Amino acid sequence: MSLPTSTLTVNGRAVEMPTKAGTIGPSVIDISKLYAQTGQFTYDPGFTSTASCESKITYIDGDEGVLLYRGYPIEQLAEHGDFLETCYLLLYGELPTAAQKADFDYRVTRHTMVHDQMNRFFQGFRRDAHPMAVMVASVGALSAFYHDSTDITDEKQRMIASMRMIAKMPTLAAMAYKYTIGQPFIYPKNDLDYTSNFLRMCFAVPCEEYQANPVLSRALDRIFILHADHEQNASTSTVRLAGSSGANPFACIAAGIACLWGPAHGGANEAALKMLAEIGTPERVSEYVAKAKDKNDPFRLMGFGHRVYKNYDPRARIMQKTTHEVLSELGIKDDPLLDVAMELEQIALKDEYFIEKKLYPNIDFYSGITLKAMGFPTSMFTVLFALARTVGWISQWAEMIEDPSQKIGRPRQLYTGAPKRDYVTMAQRG
Repeated sequence: MSLPTSTLTVNGRAVEMPTKAGTIGPSVIDISKLYAQTGQFTYDPGFTSTASCESKITYIDGDEGVLLYRGYPIEQLAEHGDFLETCYLLLYGELPTAAQKADFDYRVTRHTMVHDQMNRFFQGFRRDAHPMAVMVASVGALSAFYHDSTDITDEKQRMIASMRMIAKMPTLAAMAYKYTIGQPFIYPKNDLDYTSNFLRMCFAVPCEEYQANPVLSRALDRIFILHADHEQNASTSTVRLAGSSGANPFACIAAGIACLWGPAHGGANEAALKMLAEIGTPERVSEYVAKAKDKNDPFRLMGFGHRVYKNYDPRARIMQKTTHEVLSELGIKDDPLLDVAMELEQIALKDEYFIEKKLYPNIDFYSGITLKAMGFPTSMFTVLFALARTVGWISQWAEMIEDPSQKIGRPRQLYTGAPKRDYVTMAQRG
């Protein structure tokens, strides 16, 4: 929907720019013709004021603490649905009927196996390789195994690739975990739900039967829902940028995983847990809170506040409840790290400094605690994030491919290097 134009004054010259509005949220000024009309670019490091695309998938209102998947509030999806239902919603745009859900679950379940040669591929990694390094490589390698779903111009192949990615990511993630701890790979079972299947592949061993705890399975399923998509964040933008070149979907998702690995993005929950370890005991929490308030102290609280959410992160509310459900189910009462986390949570929710600056515990704070309680090492946290975010990446990638206005991504720059100069011979350089 177009609105009245906006007038920009550039070097004393008025230039009319069209204004566009979404269904909700702020309108945008279309500056795509700015360079052609004025010879100048805009400068926006981090793209904090730039809409890079038009999308119908996810909406965030950071000031109000709102997160919608295809218009549905995240709280309702996490409370009433499951992860594969959310996957269907993100991919197809609507919640499935019972028949559509059963068919979708069936298709995902029967794509969970990976090619047997992937076992030998894993053996090329060092035993102490970080699981995220393994994920970047193994997901990218899928394009070498599945040539029948890399033609991005074929709608059927795009959907097959999407299903394969959603289905095989838990298998690869579990293999990455098993490889780093020296245990044999566990094959998926078709009679288990998505998340229970993943927990079994991670924690079962061949010498005994494994039964997934339904409370933990539901908690992890909820974590997957909360992380499934988050608009045009760094990793999603990376997937779109890679996809804009025509790269195959497996390569694009591998690029997204590589971006997610960064500590400022997917590694935030791991960083939050390391901070809790640094604090050490509940008795030292007050000391570290004081350090966090001191502008001259380099210490920063991890897992508090959010770049987008200036209010309480809506995902954190759900995650807080889930965390306490898991801790109660497991009966964990003597874990120093969790004791520190609970003490810090109580202070942050009551302290005027935190309230005034809106430094609420975010999803990374709670998810790190929950995943640790479940038995996952910190090195696996970002892998689980990548598993959950795969459907968001795939949905965003597919939307971009089908967008008739899509072009190869090519940001411009403000050049501040040396001006044009002539080559000086070695003899003249002294």
